[in-house]
Amino acid sequence: MLEQDQNWVKYENIKDHFIHSIAKNMTLYGITPSIGRLYGALYFSNKPMTLDDMGKELAMSKTSMSTGVRTLTEMKMVEPVFRRGVRKDLYETEKDWYKSFTALFSKQWKSATETNIEEAEEALIELGKIYAETTDEELKERIQLDISRLNYAQEYYEWLLRFVEAVETGAIYELVPKTAKKE
Repeated sequence: MLEQDQNWVKYENIKDHFIHSIAKNMTLYGITPSIGRLYGALYFSNKPMTLDDMGKELAMSKTSMSTGVRTLTEMKMVEPVFRRGVRKDLYETEKDWYKSFTALFSKQWKSATETNIEEAEEALIELGKIYAETTDEELKERIQLDISRLNYAQEYYEWLLRFVEAVETGAIYELVPKTAKKE
């Protein structure tokens, strides 16, 4: 019986280690470690969980759980689940990590890229005005160089938007299949 208990402890430690790894790496997507741990706990749960269940599992407040679930739901990483006869809201993770990544990646990168395009356009307009007004040849040369740099940046951002579109539409999986071919 003692060996069985030790195996359960090892099992829990391995699972906890992986959940910690998920939580740590989710910061790359702008997700706090506590929300990452919440996601990990939901992912390894054998059944949908209520906010109370999550709070007990992670020793966090119901408010923190609610905020975390809302964040994960908005990112399409967690979804509500209906169970007949259960009054409390139940949640489980989206099983398709590719779908979750696509939603998260697309939203963040598209927003940042569109902002950068707008900023580059505004800079081009303002530099154009200065160029038209100045007689300083050195300043005109600098402005021309910077306009060239901004045009290059815009080309990159347009490419990035096409890349995001390829992720959103699933076309990316034609280039990079979800599973590697076994040789």
